[in-house]
This record gives sequence, structure tokens and C-alpha cells, in this order.
Amino acid sequence: MRILRDPQIYLLGRQTTEQGEVDRFLSDHGVAWQTDTEVAGEHLVEVAGRVCYMSFAKPRPGGNQAYIHHILEVGHGSVLEHAVWNFLITGVSRSFTHELVRHRAGMGYSQLSQRYVDESVAEYVEPDCIADDPAAHQIFQETVQAAHDGYRKLVDILSEKFADEPDRTLRRKKARQAARSVLPNATETKIFVTANGRSLRHFLEMRGSRHAEDEIRKVAVAMLRILQKESPNLFGDYTLDQLEDGTFEISTPFRKV
Repeated sequence: MRILRDPQIYLLGRQTTEQGEVDRFLSDHGVAWQTDTEVAGEHLVEVAGRVCYMSFAKPRPGGNQAYIHHILEVGHGSVLEHAVWNFLITGVSRSFTHELVRHRAGMGYSQLSQRYVDESVAEYVEPDCIADDPAAHQIFQETVQAAHDGYRKLVDILSEKFADEPDRTLRRKKARQAARSVLPNATETKIFVTANGRSLRHFLEMRGSRHAEDEIRKVAVAMLRILQKESPNLFGDYTLDQLEDGTFEISTPFRKV
């Protein structure tokens, strides 16, 4: 049994732009325009915004960065919904995913199934405040170990109970879906997340707050660091402010865009 404390985030997908189609649209409407960003999400946000006012012919100075900064200033957040990224988050607890999936608008999820995946080899996520306290840490380990052992015993018993089921996959699924009832929220899980720029900003502001739960704030901070490298024009307005306990809070002058 392995105990984890830090999440891992993998950026698995990002958009591409069909530049030929952008140019064809511009040509059909008798205008010429070119962006200065190489980030497809930023490019598409600007195209979407300019379509609203057909402002391709007379762009403001400052390029994509200035354009998106103005979008954030005036709160024209709907155009940020056209930028999309795909993440895989691992090393997180089911307590975390219970909170994450509350973010419904603009976010899609695919999560590891405890009905099909054998959790007898599961890992567990320990909160920092427990891990840093020897007495609390011991209680956590003993409790999780007991649940882990109970799950394995239940799977064995239930597998025998459903032995007459001819479908081996269904037999295992029945055993695991019942046995998982004893597993704690600390059980490690993996979740694939697809989100647009506007929903990501909402997530960062809500879950990057000092008032957010510690694990989800840790994920929000790690995700912001990725996004600021990936798309500085869309996420460069955020700052990471260190708190007294050494962790970080996310802040921006452009909230709720």
C-alpha cells in the first residue's frame, strides 16, 4: 500500500487552428488580418471576439496580448469558451474529485472506474496536515490499511459468492462494485478533464482561494503554472501569493470574466 501527497497533472491535448480556413473567411469578407500568437486557443479567442464586431480591418495596437487583456478588462468572457485544453490528473483522492466534478459548465470528465479496476493495489492520498502530525499520520495509516485489507477480503468472498456467474468480467465487476463500499475517500483516483478557457478561469479563482480545500487548491496552483506557460495571454494576469503556511493562493484583478 502506497501513500501519496502530491498530484500529477499531464497536459494531453490542445487545439490547433485551421489557418487556411481563417484566411478563406477573411478573403470572403474582403479583409486581411493576422495574429501574432502561436497559441491556437489565444488565436481562436481573438477570432471569435473580432467576429462579434467584424473588427479585423482595424485592429488595436498591441497584438493578441493587448486584445485579450481588453477582453478581460471588459468581462467579455464568452469568447474564452472557444479555447480548450485536455488534462489528466492523477495522484488525487476521491474527496478531490467529488469537489472537482461540481464544476459542470464548460468541463467534461472521465474517471477511473472502481467497478472495473482492481483496487486491491490502490494507493491513498494523505492530507498534508495529517502527514505532518505523527499521531494523526499513524491513525490515518492504520485506518486506510484496515479498509484496504477489508476490500481485498470482500472481493475474495464475493467472487466465491458469484462463482456461478458464467461471465468472468461480470463476476469480477459484481464483486468489486460491492467491495468498494468500504474504501475511503482517500483512495487515489485518475480523472481526465477537458475544459475551456472560461471554465478554467472560474476553477482557478474558486479553488485557488485560501478558503478552498487544501488538495483542490494544490491542483489549482499546479494547473495555473501549466496554463501560464501554455497560454500566457489568457492566464498571465494571475499571480501566486504565498501564504503563512508556505502554500499559495491564486489572485487576479479580473475575476469572474
